[in-house]
Amino acid sequence: MASQESVIAIDTPIVVDATDHVAGRLSSQVAKLLIKGNRVSIVNCDKIMISGTRSNIISEYREFLEINSINHWKHGPKHPRRPDTIMKKMIRGMLPKEKPSGKEAHKRLRTYIGSPKEVKSLKKIKFEKAMIRKSASNYITMADLGRTVGWTE
Repeated sequence: MASQESVIAIDTPIVVDATDHVAGRLSSQVAKLLIKGNRVSIVNCDKIMISGTRSNIISEYREFLEINSINHWKHGPKHPRRPDTIMKKMIRGMLPKEKPSGKEAHKRLRTYIGSPKEVKSLKKIKFEKAMIRKSASNYITMADLGRTVGWTE
């Protein structure tokens, strides 16, 4: 399916099937839709691909998990391990931080593992610009990363 950014109405709920999309490219496309005022739901977050070698991605994420408060680890920051929350936080990083528009845009985002009943009947779109270009063996799935760093399904 072709990218349908230009033909989407503002208040239409958009459902993105994230299967075989690269995480960063998908995040930037979704962030643009959210800033425009659309409500976006991302399904199949566990099948999103992250480019790079498996060992490098896992070691970088484990280093990221080491970051915590100087006073006590319970004070945060809390790091996501589920694929849908990792994706939600990744998109939040691409929205305006201090402006109210960024916070409102983030409230319009929904991410799901699999495809829930509420969005099964809606038409799903894919972004051609965000699809993987090499074989799937050159990527690691978001679910695989989550399982490796502590996500229990």
